[in-house]
Amino acid sequence: MTVDVVILAAGKGTRMKSALPKVLHTLAGKPLLGHVLDTAQSLPDSAISVVIGHGGEQIRETYGQRPLHWVRQEQQLGTGHAVQQALPQLRPEARVLVLYGDVPLIKAATLQALLALVDHRAMALLTVNLANPQGYGRILRDRAGDVVAIVEEKDARPEQLAITEINTGVMAFPAGKLAAWLPRLDSNNAQGEYYLTDLVAVARADGCEVRALQGQDAVETEGVNSRGQLHQLERHYQRGLAAELMAQGVTIADADRFDCRGRLTCGEDTFIDINGVFTGEVVLGAGVSIGPNCVIGDAVIGDHVTINAHTVIEGPVTIESRVSVGPYARLRPGTVLRSGSRIGNFVETKKSDIGPGSKVNHLSYIGDTSIGADANVGAGTITCNYDGVNKLKTRIGDGAFIGSNSSLVAPVTVGAMATVAAGSTITRDVPDQQLAVARGRQKNIEAWQRPGKQQKD
Repeated sequence: MTVDVVILAAGKGTRMKSALPKVLHTLAGKPLLGHVLDTAQSLPDSAISVVIGHGGEQIRETYGQRPLHWVRQEQQLGTGHAVQQALPQLRPEARVLVLYGDVPLIKAATLQALLALVDHRAMALLTVNLANPQGYGRILRDRAGDVVAIVEEKDARPEQLAITEINTGVMAFPAGKLAAWLPRLDSNNAQGEYYLTDLVAVARADGCEVRALQGQDAVETEGVNSRGQLHQLERHYQRGLAAELMAQGVTIADADRFDCRGRLTCGEDTFIDINGVFTGEVVLGAGVSIGPNCVIGDAVIGDHVTINAHTVIEGPVTIESRVSVGPYARLRPGTVLRSGSRIGNFVETKKSDIGPGSKVNHLSYIGDTSIGADANVGAGTITCNYDGVNKLKTRIGDGAFIGSNSSLVAPVTVGAMATVAAGSTITRDVPDQQLAVARGRQKNIEAWQRPGKQQKD
């Protein structure tokens, strides 16, 4: 099946009240148009044309790397006019599918079922039944149940407004017929626009069949015209993802306070507390516990890891099994935590490898550092990795002990089983098993008089 997809993305989106084109507003961390493009590109043998108008250059800049045909609609004269602009891009033998850049949740299976209804003598449209059809065009059928027309709400008579089957706008056509039908549209209607929906009547007049596929999930075809509608679709999408994870053996404390803005894979018996945000590619092993208010992006996390509250992980980050992180930790790109290690509260790591069983428990910055096994880094330790121009490396050996409030000025190596005394500033290598003390000598002054407050004049 050769499929030419035409995605309409030229609208301004006035009700969004935004300088950003409507189709670039995000759902689950991805622009609305991105969802539609991904679905369209999953269809076999598909070529995609995107009709742009308002904010078109910004849209092209966002998706310019994809193999797309860009079509400009200079005047906003309706959906029929928009599709007509794409005619030069359509292959004569194709089935043409019309989608919308602000309808992000349409599924590939639905579209394939719709396309299967199309042949050289039939077009197809996707409809749904709504308890409240206000705002939508109504499907008109004859006594035999065949679709004969679509009437837009502003043009509908009172008895037609009572119809609950509505037009979703998603349609499919044989390319050759579409090219012949589009010039026959006129703008003699309440909006003064060329309606794509009028092609139903044109097709019938041409002796062609109009086949309808009734969708089972109305949310799948809902568009975004306001931030309120965007919020509703966001929560529907997130609840769906949460339901899938729970069916796989994951406990989610509250599906209404769960946000995945990328791809999340979880093992069994994983627990995700409230307000977790997952971005990019995240893999959680079995028995993982994610505390409340954590943000995790582009991370691979092993089995039985505990991520405590308010931790931020900015990957790529790798965490092996039985590691504890946080609360209030920040793991930056290039962090690797080996099995059984611990990162405690208010610790920041960047481009560092923390060895198995090693601990950095409190209030420390570890950057461009490799730490061996079973080392202990005391509170307030800083690896001084930046000289103003270059990033330099710190190495800490197996079993080393770094006293609290120490500064390790890179490049520097602290050997295996070596000890750095608390409060030291280390600028030279410390050999294995030696103690390094690098701090000013304490001096106590007897009979020292503490200053008092001066009398005001």
